[in-house]
Amino acid sequence: MIQFGVSTFVWVSPFTSAHFDLLYKVADMGYDIIEVAVEDKDLIDWKQLRELARETGLRITISGAFGPNRDISSDDPAIRKNGLTYITDCLYLAEAMESPVFTGPVYSAVGKCRIVSAQRKQRERDWCLENLHEAGEIARQCGVVIGVEPLNRFETDMVNTAEQALSLLRDVGHPSLKVSLDTFHNNIEEKSIPATIRAIGRELLCHVQGNESDRGTPGTGNVDWPGIKAALTDIGYEGAVVIETFGAPSEELAKAASIWRLLANSPDELASEGLTFYKKLFH
Repeated sequence: MIQFGVSTFVWVSPFTSAHFDLLYKVADMGYDIIEVAVEDKDLIDWKQLRELARETGLRITISGAFGPNRDISSDDPAIRKNGLTYITDCLYLAEAMESPVFTGPVYSAVGKCRIVSAQRKQRERDWCLENLHEAGEIARQCGVVIGVEPLNRFETDMVNTAEQALSLLRDVGHPSLKVSLDTFHNNIEEKSIPATIRAIGRELLCHVQGNESDRGTPGTGNVDWPGIKAALTDIGYEGAVVIETFGAPSEELAKAASIWRLLANSPDELASEGLTFYKKLFH
């Protein structure tokens, strides 16, 4: 059965121990999952978070935030090393929090968009593949799946489509890497989101962030929700569907995701009405 979740990004950036009251709010709304976006792991008391999750009955999923210093395809070896260290830390946290997945644009930095030579593009891809294979082995040891998330053309030049994500998975060649979809990005880049879901299939689709075309409240834009529901049903998807949007982004996050205006009257309204829509759609 599909479970519904909401990201900490909806309310705050970065998420810290000072925001743990969110778990009570999210549980009271009726969500199954809180998705914790890890911008700075040291700002979070992970033991207390796990205890609160158990108290509230929430599951936790872990997502990443990939700024320019966490780019495993960078031409700077120190940045590549830092990126792999960050991914590794998040995989261990996912294991500790019993999150089945760690998702995000793990392959590069958000906002890295350039025209480069084929030679340089291949070199960056090779660095990415090498690091992702190493990360995949750590994920296997942790019992966690890495969800490779395609981003739209305005946020990355490396993986924009599910087809490109699948190509990356084939080249990495590690079973602990799968595909994570964000319907906001897919709505820009894919010809058909339902066809994309069917092309990925049950074995390789590990996570879905079900976001609207403008990142506002799900059900209020032009995303093909009935088609998405039908495709997820057809492949027998039983993972999470999570709202990830940005109610109070940090300056860096706002720039990376191009969030310049409020996307709903309030984060609470977006989360509450989004869940009502999910439940009506999927049940």
